[in-house]
Parts: sequence; C-alpha cells; structure tokens
Amino acid sequence: MTIRFILNGEDMEINAEANQRLIGILRDRLGLTASKSGCLNGSCGACSVIFNGAVSPSCLIPAFRLQGSEVITLEGFSQTIEYQDIAAGFASAGVESCGYCDAGKILATELLLGYNLQPGRDEFAAAFRGIRCRCTNGENLYQGVLSAGEMRQRRIYGRSL
Repeated sequence: MTIRFILNGEDMEINAEANQRLIGILRDRLGLTASKSGCLNGSCGACSVIFNGAVSPSCLIPAFRLQGSEVITLEGFSQTIEYQDIAAGFASAGVESCGYCDAGKILATELLLGYNLQPGRDEFAAAFRGIRCRCTNGENLYQGVLSAGEMRQRRIYGRSL
C-alpha cells in the first residue's frame, strides 16, 4: 500500500505492507537508526519517536497508521534549537548517553518541557514511565530535565526561572 505522512517535517511517500512496523521502516528502509529495536513490545522506550504529538514506541506502530500522520525521530529533532537546550541541560547534570535509550530520554524531555519548563517529580515520573534507562540514574536525569528547562527559559525569555 502507498502511505503518505510527514517525517521530520518532510512529506514522505512509501510503499509498505499494512502490518509492517514503523521501527523497521525507519531503520531498514530510511536509514534512521537513532530509534533502537529493543523489547519490540513497547515497554522499553528505545524505539521512541514523536507520533502525532506524543512520544510513542515505533515498534508498535503499524504502517497503515502512518497514513496522514506526523513522525519526528531523534535525527529530525536533533536539528532544532530545542534539542540544543536538552543536550546542554543533560551535559550540565551529568546525564550519561549510551546511545540505546537516547531517543526515549530526549523526546520525552522535549514533550515534557513543551508542557512545563519546571516539571515536578510527579510530572517527570509520568513523562518517563515508558522509558527504561539503565545508563543514567533517575536523579541526574531529573536534574538534566530541570537544567534544560532553565536553559530554554533563558533562551526564550532572556531570564532564568
């Protein structure tokens, strides 16, 4: 079937079987490998993308659901100024990067900061519920999110929170 959707801000048209998974399309057909094949059941977050405005496991998204949708991968998001805020915030807090869970950590942070630049621990826990990160302790990750929020606040408004 022919599927039209937006990928990282660009119109895409691909031919795929209806039940083929987005993770396979991204990695095998389009060469976008930041999303990793992890658990393949949607519980680890390694294959995370932003799908129609929500962090979603690409291993659970069948090709037929892509029709008319918008997908943002870590590769696309990394080209934005918002990514720079997160990268700097993570670096300042000592957030480790193994490469495996980066898509989940970074994209979940982006959506959380889009909602609240000063998230509380409960909001943080809810945003990261589906992200299984073993390379960074939770406190460093939380501090990295707060630091990224502060950097974004300074960039946008010229002042700290």
